[in-house]
Amino acid sequence: MTSQSPRIYLYKITFEEVPYYYYGVHKEKKYNEKYFGTPITHKWCWELYTPKKQILQFFDFTDEGWLEAQEVEKRLIKPVYNTDKWCLNEHCGGKFSLELCRKNGELIYKMGVGIYSITTEERKSRKLGIFSLTREQLSETAKKTYNEGKGCCALSTEERIERGRKNYEMKVGIHALTPEETLKNAKKGGKKAKELGVGVHGLTIEQRRENGRKGNNEGKGKGAKNTNSQKWQCTETGYVSNPGALSTYQRAKDIDTSKRRRIS
Repeated sequence: MTSQSPRIYLYKITFEEVPYYYYGVHKEKKYNEKYFGTPITHKWCWELYTPKKQILQFFDFTDEGWLEAQEVEKRLIKPVYNTDKWCLNEHCGGKFSLELCRKNGELIYKMGVGIYSITTEERKSRKLGIFSLTREQLSETAKKTYNEGKGCCALSTEERIERGRKNYEMKVGIHALTPEETLKNAKKGGKKAKELGVGVHGLTIEQRRENGRKGNNEGKGKGAKNTNSQKWQCTETGYVSNPGALSTYQRAKDIDTSKRRRIS
């Protein structure tokens, strides 16, 4: 290999006008060829602003060197591609970012392909997905997930709050909806539940009253009591209260409800 041989390197793209950035690896066809990445999702950023390239590390021009470069790239991207709004990487080690998944989901929904090519009634009749399970199986799966500490149940209260804060900042999931859209969906879901006679609508008034009495007599609802006994502090003003009351206080003062910490 000569000093003018093609190279494999890890690079970082930044922009003169904005703090966006992008990590990538490149295998040259000829030495020092002009290359500023091959953006797809955020190509607009390269077209609108002035990109600058910084080479971070060189690797052997071999198959092993190429694999090593990709591994280092993955270690750089993984901590930031779903959490830092300035990171333009939408893919890491075979996984796509939450933002890209959301956009793809919206596109699939609009096109009516994949799961959206089948109506809810068809999924029920053909017993696809969640409809392939009985109520007992669904309940058992939920209990197993809770007992084994999987999914959301594997997270502490602080971790859930932090994830909620990140989702809010990135405007993904429920935070991608406007208040009007959220209300509309809630009304639609409630109406559908009533039509199907599921959830609370699957019980008679007498059954709901009986369940309420049982809950009081058996000391259920402890989760709510435990939650209300917790003390949380607003990190912006220092105000201390239980989770629900603190949320009301922060919203009234136009403070981000994620700006809190548990103190007891």
